[in-house]
Amino acid sequence: MNSNVEKLYRFIADDYERKQNLFRIALNNPKSALEKIIEIGEELNLKVTKDEVVQYLSTIDDDETKLWLVKVRGGL
Repeated sequence: MNSNVEKLYRFIADDYERKQNLFRIALNNPKSALEKIIEIGEELNLKVTKDEVVQYLSTIDDDETKLWLVKVRGGL
């Protein structure tokens, strides 16, 4: 897969401070973190949709990401 969402994920994953900031946002308001991810994509000219981000992140085998996705989808 060589999609914008994958490129965006790699960019965020490689930037420790940005990744930690997104997790802090997600703890308080998961939907705001999703919106922030989309904003970062726009800044980098990597257009993504909320659905694309959620779908891609659901393929990641990471417990923190999975918990955040449950919260974004309205669980917990």
